[in-house]
Amino acid sequence: MELPSSAQVVVIGGGALGLAAADEMVRAGLDVLVLERDQLGSGSSAKPFGGVRATFSDPGNIALGQRGLEKYAALHERTPGGIGLARVGYLFCARTEAEALALEVSTELQRSMGSDAEVISPRRAAELNPYLDASALVAASFSPQDGYAQPSLAVAAWAASARELGARVLEGVEVTGVETTDDGDGRRVRAVTTTAGTVRCEHLVVAAGAWSRSVGQMAGIDVPVEPVRRQIAFADVPADAPGGPGQRPLPFTLDLSTTFYVHGSPDGLLLGISDAAQVPGFGRDYDESWLPAFDAAAAVVAPSLVGLPLRTGWAGLYENTPDHNALIGQSAHVAGLVVATGFSGHGFLQAPAVGEVVRDLVLGRAPEVDVSGFSPERFAPTSAAPLLREVHII
Repeated sequence: MELPSSAQVVVIGGGALGLAAADEMVRAGLDVLVLERDQLGSGSSAKPFGGVRATFSDPGNIALGQRGLEKYAALHERTPGGIGLARVGYLFCARTEAEALALEVSTELQRSMGSDAEVISPRRAAELNPYLDASALVAASFSPQDGYAQPSLAVAAWAASARELGARVLEGVEVTGVETTDDGDGRRVRAVTTTAGTVRCEHLVVAAGAWSRSVGQMAGIDVPVEPVRRQIAFADVPADAPGGPGQRPLPFTLDLSTTFYVHGSPDGLLLGISDAAQVPGFGRDYDESWLPAFDAAAAVVAPSLVGLPLRTGWAGLYENTPDHNALIGQSAHVAGLVVATGFSGHGFLQAPAVGEVVRDLVLGRAPEVDVSGFSPERFAPTSAAPLLREVHII
């Protein structure tokens, strides 16, 4: 497909966020063009299993997560073969009284918003995940509605749907510039220049993940995201071991003290941790530098996972913001420019809901989910907006 000369809306980024938004917008009758410089889903959405949850401490994150779960269930049902959705639940583990109190507060908020999450005992947590050492825990929270899906399948489903409805989705086209014009009331999006030519547009959606800051610079705005490598691996376990083939699925289990996590999947146990020693950057080569941190955490929480032989591993990028929460909203400096990035690990799970939000912002109507707390302007030096304080960050 050749690059068109114009489109109502240009979406930069062919990952989960960009394609979910494109699908929603074309359903609303908008003329949409998605530009992906590589292959669809080759950025942060390349991760084979992505958590889907509404377990958060901030009302905005909870609302986006809940709507995301609803949309993923519908997408799974209407997609031939599904998108690998598994409602195995999320199990957050607290090892201090302060963490336990935070879980109680956030769980109460989640339940007030319709969640089925509950605070459970260490013993119950170890029943749900036998790898856990109950004596190391003070409390835990469990949310059965949560789980995981396969991002590559979701991306393919959105792309197919958007194309069928008339959206144009191009791979191998890199955006090299953003043209704006001043109509007397301020700057407005006019066009994007690419490696394949120029496209005139009325609206521009920045959904480029870890690469969004450079796109913002093209438009003369700051999009405060920083790329950080995250690494995960799979380990095989015997057929009769917890999480083994044919056994009861393990919940997505996380240690709040260290961000150590483990969950079962059709490909074995998935293991990971947020490595505090990781230097920001765009490198995505896999190595085992994260294993000492993982083993140190596992030695306390799940000792039998220490030194578990790994079958395969890979690296991807988080796009972190200063408060580790998303940037969603219309730019205050360039009319027609909508930002949907900086999800800091929450992007896949929030993508279906944010797709609806982006659609509404482009159409000039108030989104059903209040995203004012995720304003892209909240980090500006002159901003008085409070930063988000999310407890459930991985």
